[in-house]
Amino acid sequence: MQLKELKNNKPEKYTGISLVWHFLEGSKAYFLISIVAALAVNGLDMITPQIIRTTVDNVLGDEPLKLPGFLMEMVQAAGGVEYLKRHLWIMGLLIILVAICSALFRYWNTMFNGKGAERLVKTMRNRLFSHIQRLPFSWHMENQTGDIIQRCTSDVDMIKNFVSEQLTSVFRIVMMIILSLSFMFPMNAKLTMVAVFFAPVIFGYSAYFHSKIRDRFTECDENEGVLSTIAQENLTGIRVVRAFGREKYEKDRFEKQNNIYTNEWMKLCRILSLFWGTGDLISGLQIMLIVVLGSVFCVQGEMTAGEFIAFVSYNTMLIWPVRQLGRTISEMSKAGVSVERIRYIMNSEAEQDKPDAVTPDLKGDIEFEHVSFGYGDAKVLSDVSFKIPRGTTFGILGSTGSGKSTLMYLLNRLYDLPKENGRITIGGVDIADMKGEWVRRNIGMVLQEPFLFSRTIGENIGITQESVSLTQIREAAAIACVDGAVTEFAKGYDTLVGERGVTLSGGQKQRTAIARMLMQKTPIMVFDDSLSAVDAQTDAQIRQALKSKLKEATVILIAHRVTTLMQADCIMVMDKGRIAEMGSHTELMEKNGIYRRIYDMQMTLEEEVTADES
Repeated sequence: MQLKELKNNKPEKYTGISLVWHFLEGSKAYFLISIVAALAVNGLDMITPQIIRTTVDNVLGDEPLKLPGFLMEMVQAAGGVEYLKRHLWIMGLLIILVAICSALFRYWNTMFNGKGAERLVKTMRNRLFSHIQRLPFSWHMENQTGDIIQRCTSDVDMIKNFVSEQLTSVFRIVMMIILSLSFMFPMNAKLTMVAVFFAPVIFGYSAYFHSKIRDRFTECDENEGVLSTIAQENLTGIRVVRAFGREKYEKDRFEKQNNIYTNEWMKLCRILSLFWGTGDLISGLQIMLIVVLGSVFCVQGEMTAGEFIAFVSYNTMLIWPVRQLGRTISEMSKAGVSVERIRYIMNSEAEQDKPDAVTPDLKGDIEFEHVSFGYGDAKVLSDVSFKIPRGTTFGILGSTGSGKSTLMYLLNRLYDLPKENGRITIGGVDIADMKGEWVRRNIGMVLQEPFLFSRTIGENIGITQESVSLTQIREAAAIACVDGAVTEFAKGYDTLVGERGVTLSGGQKQRTAIARMLMQKTPIMVFDDSLSAVDAQTDAQIRQALKSKLKEATVILIAHRVTTLMQADCIMVMDKGRIAEMGSHTELMEKNGIYRRIYDMQMTLEEEVTADES
């Protein structure tokens, strides 16, 4: 599945080129040194064929020596051509010295290119991760985690490989072509024209395959994202898969997508095979013509043997960069897809506070004023208005889909409420005028399905604080009624939780999450059905501990279980996005409405369960 297109009309922050340039910050110097070293290698590679030509034609042969002025002076100072004939090892030594210098520059080229590539990928990962952290909650709900991960891994590597292996080599390729032609033309212009003739042919078929490769790679990349999503979802929910015996279904689902992904790659491989096969054919024809025509020119006296040997060497040097440019065009197709996929993330609008955003005291009353909200076309809340006095316990009861959790998402600014849809205030200040980070720092939330990190229990509880003692952790755990369970573990608070808390029961996870939230010591605390996995007795103990320890905090309890809400100062009953009833437990019982019916139903069920157990 593709990530959705940007939905705003604001100008994009990055183009493809500017995004790559942005990521190159910190690695440009490394790539520059690498390019300079590569150009030095080019220059040295041009010298060896000239040494061989001079040796064959002038030292071993009788052709008159033709060298630039300063080189002629050096040869004459050493004793002339006759001296070189008597000491042929000098020519061999020159080739060895050139090879040593070339190897040294190749080392620098590889080393600095590698450093630049790793610095580039580090920068890309850091900035992508940082930007994703600041994207709205709604953005994360719209886009699949597996696909985002794939973009931050495979697509990042694709860009790194293109920049380090292809883009930086363009300078070397261009220089190699220029130098090769500059040495080839003086030796034989006609043969040079034959070699040059094939360059436009290579560029032409490379351009032809460019769009085809791009389209196929786009399909491969997107299907890899779907495959990553399936794997990520399956591994995350492995307990559910095993519990319901869905192993075969999930295996078949994965294999089906894997077959689609493999088939797309096979289509791409066919195009790439045709692309490289065509290149090999054209290159082979070019080499054959050069060798045949060069031999004819030698027989006819238009070239010397040394010139022919040097010309073939330069032609070989010319073929590689021309073909490399063709490869760069094909790799550009794949890299362009990856740049666009990452550009979507980087151009997505991050959360931003108003320029004059405030950080007021959040110990005041909470008030919802004519709040309406929906997810896309699905309306969830309709003209909801109520007030929660500071320091009170407020209960919210309602069926699934009634809008209970949405109220808290809006309060915590996980979703921003449009101006025309009402407003939410704390202490008389609209939360839209506050800094988002400040709002979340002062509103603690425990969700129905809490997320625990793959760390120790102690680290999970104290994760909201930079520095925390074991005593503080245990105090919070005691209020959440989980301290006793943790101390029974062999390693206590040093027990590793495991991915997503798989080593803990549902109730233990919820209580650990409650303890984590209590560590924040926020003036507002929201429990979104976060006591659903604990038994009634533990539920009552936790509520009693919260009431005695957190007297000044405003507590919001969202639950399906009436007994969880009975002691609240005020209870609001939601039905289809509207407030159906509101009042204390006693008042709602007297109304004989939805609340009373739910209470009677749950009490009857509880009595039946008790009777069955006895």
